[in-house]
Amino acid sequence: MRTDPSPGTLPAREHLPAATAGTPVLDVVIPVYNEEKDLQPCVRRLHDHLTRTFPYSFRITIADNASTDATPDVARLLETRIPEVRSFRLAQKGRGRALRTVWSASDAPILAYMDVDLSTDLNALLPLVAPLISGHSDLAIGSRLSRSSRVVRGAKREFISRSYNLILRGSLQARFSDAQCGFKAIRRDVARILLPLVEDTGWFFDTEMLVLAERAGLRIHEVPVDWVDDPDSTVHIVKTATDDLKGVWRVGKALATGSLPLDRLTRPFGDDPRDRDIMDVPKGLTRQLVGFCVVGGLSTLFYLLLYSGFRLFAGSQTANALALLVSAIANTAANRRLTFGVRGPGGAVRHQAQGLVVFGIGLALTSGSLLALNAATSDPAHSTELAVLVAANLAATVLRFLLLRAWVFADRRGDDAQPTPAAGSVRHDDPYDPRGSHGPRGPYDPATRFRPGEAADGTRGDAADATMRLQPVRPHDTDPGDAR
Repeated sequence: MRTDPSPGTLPAREHLPAATAGTPVLDVVIPVYNEEKDLQPCVRRLHDHLTRTFPYSFRITIADNASTDATPDVARLLETRIPEVRSFRLAQKGRGRALRTVWSASDAPILAYMDVDLSTDLNALLPLVAPLISGHSDLAIGSRLSRSSRVVRGAKREFISRSYNLILRGSLQARFSDAQCGFKAIRRDVARILLPLVEDTGWFFDTEMLVLAERAGLRIHEVPVDWVDDPDSTVHIVKTATDDLKGVWRVGKALATGSLPLDRLTRPFGDDPRDRDIMDVPKGLTRQLVGFCVVGGLSTLFYLLLYSGFRLFAGSQTANALALLVSAIANTAANRRLTFGVRGPGGAVRHQAQGLVVFGIGLALTSGSLLALNAATSDPAHSTELAVLVAANLAATVLRFLLLRAWVFADRRGDDAQPTPAAGSVRHDDPYDPRGSHGPRGPYDPATRFRPGEAADGTRGDAADATMRLQPVRPHDTDPGDAR
């Protein structure tokens, strides 16, 4: 049961319970294509490892990507002999399609996958999923590129892997170290929101999922792994690399144009410390101060340039008044948009009128400073005038911010408050779901919700079924040319 922390403490996501009747905590998916030789030893080895070392209930799901050999028969045999094994068959190829389909229909709160060759040492499995079980992280990945990882593979694959990750860092600003390691996990409540945004159905699926998660501010945990290259891997390196570069271009373009609704992912659980009120600290103050300082610095530079220009043909008082007037109008407009987030023409005239009042106060401060300077010396140097005006503007700037926040744009101060749930909305008590139906950024999207054990199309799964009844999330996805 989730309890509300006392004011000022940092809440954490809820640790998963030690056991849930009839529901495994972990569902490990093994996507396969024509793996009749490796499938049985892989599943038995994984099952033995989980039985000996994993403290929670688990399930192993074999996802057959339209194999043309005896792989489906081997999967069904394992399913009948091992209670924790399930299998299903997709009519179309694509590792990403298989993962999205199984993960979307699974009722386990922690979803993972690994390659059938078990190149990654299984001792990393518990460290991979532990941060997700505890609620500390949203996704977890194995990394072969960590300094403490121990990797055995050829120079060609090493070069390709490091080059690909450099491309991701340079083009998509990715900060995770290894996008391609076939050893990943995700919380089910995160997957429900994230997976509908991932378009790729092949090998780029992992990268796209991680990039979107990172851009949305989700927490990605990395685990150094021991990894031994499989010399018999059937992955087509050139085709996979080409498709991955196409995916990088597509995702980069979508991020640049803002076509991805990442706000659906940002802090979806309603328990992020950044969403909590801290006593005696007004909400949004830090962001507004940063914006105001940036605008103020540019405005001061603009003002000084205007003053120097007007001073060529006018006296100091006239030049100061004209420079302040022009820069004040520009300053109010910039603070309205950038500092206080006011968009659209509504209230613009009123804000400018109030800004001119603030300008009048600034004019009085700076003009008074010039009068005092002229009283002290009859012919002050231009550099001295500028120094006096800078000092006066600093004082006027502090007063300007206080007036803008407390008076001109006072109606924007409540915008950061939590939205009120819409009438008729329903909250859910599923301990694995996001906190209620409403996150801090609005109603939780019902289109991405389904009950434990229920597929995205509404069909009901049954743990006792011999074969899981799963349907692809995107029935329109067809990729007959996918050779992976």
